[in-house]
Amino acid sequence: MAAHERWTRLLDALGERGRLEVGEAAELLGVSPATIRRDMEELARQQLLTRTRGGAVLSGVAYDLPLRYKTARKADEKHRIARAAAGLVLPGAVVGLNGGTTTSEVAREFATRADLADHAPGAALTIVTNAINIAGELAVRPYVKTVVTGGVARPNSYELTGPLATEVLSGLSLDYAILGVDAVDPEFGAATHDEGEASANRAMAERAGKVVVVADSTKLGRRAFARVCSVAEITVLVTDRAAPGELVEKLTGQGVEVLTV
Repeated sequence: MAAHERWTRLLDALGERGRLEVGEAAELLGVSPATIRRDMEELARQQLLTRTRGGAVLSGVAYDLPLRYKTARKADEKHRIARAAAGLVLPGAVVGLNGGTTTSEVAREFATRADLADHAPGAALTIVTNAINIAGELAVRPYVKTVVTGGVARPNSYELTGPLATEVLSGLSLDYAILGVDAVDPEFGAATHDEGEASANRAMAERAGKVVVVADSTKLGRRAFARVCSVAEITVLVTDRAAPGELVEKLTGQGVEVLTV
């Protein structure tokens, strides 16, 4: 198992349990205690966990892992979700994209779509984003007009948040908002852990003709701290085939089109 994958699994387990002993982690990951100690020391150096005598505890940021550690989770599913979501958008549309691993994959799908690259002179697509990593990837594509909101960058997600971001979004009109979220609950709606991100994402959803939520099945049936939008505001949910059937029925019963890929 590669170090990156071990670190991701270690942080996932720590996020679920709050505390992890070296021996417990070694058994869980199938590696030696010495390897776990080295991994914990490295993650503590990056301030993603706090070392204790014999193990580690959750640090203040471990619940919301930096993008580079989230990327390996459900990678195949996220790629399929991103391709399906990007396929919903026709050339000429104005699309809002927030930050996250799945929306970053959506941006890459847009960047490599042949029908956009072969479009007549001028922008084949306008992307409005508050994610600086997505803006960086799309800015070099001449057929994509990239609009970036202002705001303060969050290091964990690369998203710009705060009044500058919401003020810019309030003056725009979007055909689609494609949103990555931390949780989708049939009663509470789509939500994220950080209230600042939720505020910017909510502004994006409010300005869109259609709201497309991209979320793998592990995020379904869960709640997070700050709501982005209600279920009634979601036009399409794109998720993977492991989505619980009962949950899909509840969402479709409320008018959400659910695509499982």
